[in-house]
Amino acid sequence: MASFIIEGGHPLKGEITPQGAKNEALQVLCATLLTSEPVRIQNVPNIADVNNQIRLLRDIGVKTRINGPGDITFQADDVNLEYLQSDEFLSRCARLRGSVMFVGPLLARFGKAMVAKPGGDKIGRRRLDTHFFGMQKLGASFIYNKERQVFNIEADHLKGSYMLLDEASVTGTANIIMAAVMAQGTTTIYNAACEPYIQQLCRMLCNMGAKIEGIASNLLTIHGVQELHGTEHTILPDMIEVGSFIGMAALCGEGVLIKNVNYEELGIIPYTFKRLGIRLEHRGDDIFVPQQDHYEIDSFIDGSFMTIADAPWPGLTPDLLSVLLVVSTQAKGSVLIHQKMFESRLFFVDKLIDMGAQIILCDPHRAVVVGHDRQICLHGGRMSSPDIRAGIALLIAALSATGTSEIENIEQIDRGYQDIEGRLNALGARITRKE
Repeated sequence: MASFIIEGGHPLKGEITPQGAKNEALQVLCATLLTSEPVRIQNVPNIADVNNQIRLLRDIGVKTRINGPGDITFQADDVNLEYLQSDEFLSRCARLRGSVMFVGPLLARFGKAMVAKPGGDKIGRRRLDTHFFGMQKLGASFIYNKERQVFNIEADHLKGSYMLLDEASVTGTANIIMAAVMAQGTTTIYNAACEPYIQQLCRMLCNMGAKIEGIASNLLTIHGVQELHGTEHTILPDMIEVGSFIGMAALCGEGVLIKNVNYEELGIIPYTFKRLGIRLEHRGDDIFVPQQDHYEIDSFIDGSFMTIADAPWPGLTPDLLSVLLVVSTQAKGSVLIHQKMFESRLFFVDKLIDMGAQIILCDPHRAVVVGHDRQICLHGGRMSSPDIRAGIALLIAALSATGTSEIENIEQIDRGYQDIEGRLNALGARITRKE
């Protein structure tokens, strides 16, 4: 198990460019299974979760060709369906939550799929009901083998249907879309997730020959086609990484320029940081975060206590609440952070309290942060990263703290952030990886 040694108190300054979006990459990689023709994907992030997804594709027979950094061509013209039932494949699926999105394309193209109950972040219950509800509405049947923790899904043929999803699940919506594009007839998905990742997946599928209406809304209409063809696709910048860099720059920067952020796809993220008093300058497709000795948390128009909560798109992504919470510790004022979607994601705050932060954890979903207004600095400590987003939040806290910190289990951070220590050290941070 590796760890980061962080010497805090060194200001960040310079330029940094976000990687390709992790969540989009996991979806569009699975979509390559829908055709036997080559699919070229660019701006693929070099991170653990994405690399593991690529290895799974190779294991089941998908050919890959590296055209350059982050530029890969996939061709699924000889998929090994027998390997999908092997213990080795299922064991690897169990360690990667994105593997559940193999179900949709495999079911659409081959009529059957098998997947282990997937892993991923330990952030509370993350059910798969939405995925399987959609597949059942399309005519698939599934059996859960409790002993092996394996789902077997089969369908003689998929048939379009109307469905109202019980939750706007991003991966669930992606899975259902990939199954529906080759189903007979028309599929209508109401309460569909409409995050930029889903929009990108839909655009890629349309370029492959799919017929999808309502992209960017929560009501999708999909007219099934018999087959799809190859295409080229470029992944968006990772908006979670953009938000993470804004948080770092606000807390411990002396002027940081975040380049090529695809600003129009960031939604409410810049506005949310501004509600914490963070100054941002929108420069073309870049964001400049100036040095901020003080920033004050806003209040609502009626003067009431500021609350920041996650919500389905175009609401605030839950993946940034951990970063916003850390940034709030040095603001002037107080804020309630309300994490609605996952019941265990705020448990990392005890580590921030140990570092000197003033936080009241009300329950698994809510925390009140009383800002220090930089009158009291966080101090270094030893901690462990429980998940990707808490990991980056702890790293931001350590960068701003006095003294030296050690963050263990940084494999969690590696799952979502590409060469994070190298890129931050180039801005002036002092982070050492200890194996």
